[in-house]
Amino acid sequence: MADSSPSPTVDTPATDRPARKPARRRQRSVRVSVAIVLLVVATIAVALALPTGSFAPMAGSAVLALVLGWASARIVYNELLQSRREHAADRAAQAAAYRSVFTERATEQAAFTSAMTERLTQGDREVRELSGTLVQVEKRAADAEQRLRKEAERADELAARVDELSGQLDDLDTAPDDVATLFDEDLDTVVDLMSWEDKVTAAAAQDIRKHA
Repeated sequence: MADSSPSPTVDTPATDRPARKPARRRQRSVRVSVAIVLLVVATIAVALALPTGSFAPMAGSAVLALVLGWASARIVYNELLQSRREHAADRAAQAAAYRSVFTERATEQAAFTSAMTERLTQGDREVRELSGTLVQVEKRAADAEQRLRKEAERADELAARVDELSGQLDDLDTAPDDVATLFDEDLDTVVDLMSWEDKVTAAAAQDIRKHA
């Protein structure tokens, strides 16, 4: 995730740094000006001593020029060291500010990473719970489908049984007519048998009387 935070600044207060920079510049300008003035004075002294041609003025101007040259060199050297020290101090302050900002960003990043990790863990836990619930729902749906299939088979069996009973009931409704027809046919046969039996009995009685 990109961080659009502004660039870090040094820990020096905003009201102190602008006040210190002009002061440093004024000090630097004064020192450099002093060094330049010393060199100019040395140059003028040598220039004034040369036309005289005498040893004493030339020696005095040479010594003065040497002293002023070393003084100006010392001033410039001190100014260079001061500039380096100030630059190093500024860089150290900027490094401390960057380190503070980076530490803060690292803390925020660690907190964000921890929060996202916890959120992802919770999401994984919810996904597992939903997966378990889905498996249970699928199992219940399969059980319900199996029970529905069994109920459908039982309904088909009951429908077939009802059809069978309906057929048997229709057969029972037509049975009295068949029984009456069979009874009429059997009645004639029984009457014929009884007549034949009477005839046989009468014939046997006549034979017995004849033999008597």
